[in-house]
Amino acid sequence: MERKIIYFEKPGGNENTTQTLVLAKARAEALGIKTIVLASTVGKTAVRAADVFQRFKLVVVTHTTGFHEANTQEFTDESKKAVEEKGGIVLTTTHAFGGIHRALNTTTMPPPPSLAIGDIVANTLRIFGQGMKVACEIAVMAADAGLVRTDEEIISIGGTGRGADTALVLQADYVHRFFNMKVKEIICKPR
Repeated sequence: MERKIIYFEKPGGNENTTQTLVLAKARAEALGIKTIVLASTVGKTAVRAADVFQRFKLVVVTHTTGFHEANTQEFTDESKKAVEEKGGIVLTTTHAFGGIHRALNTTTMPPPPSLAIGDIVANTLRIFGQGMKVACEIAVMAADAGLVRTDEEIISIGGTGRGADTALVLQADYVHRFFNMKVKEIICKPR
């Protein structure tokens, strides 16, 4: 099988977001995929995606509450309302690759002797781009929450900084079975 992959010159950005959403929708329609998982920090990309993916199950995965500031959720109430009014689901949960070991990096304790496995996985995926890491991680988070099936292909969309720039066709799995996840196609990513 031969498939075309779109490579963006620069990561992130508004133009890449538009093209990523269009490409992801076209591939989902071609493959009969019904579920889209999308990362969104404040909600701008999620609101745009809710317009694009109206006939799909859209799962939007946010940063955890307190990610940058205690007791603060970056994903705005307005964005959440807009996504949910269009049938989207907003998921806020612990980052699959972060977990409890990240607390060691933010305490006054001496640093751990080695990186935790979640950091190793995250940094390995970043070799392929930040959006690749994000798309894989949010798929696992959505599976853990019971919002995507592990026996069906989905499209997972991540990005670098703001906006979307990476779209994958994959079959998700749970975090405790992470290495059973299968990335089947790369639709687009930054070069």
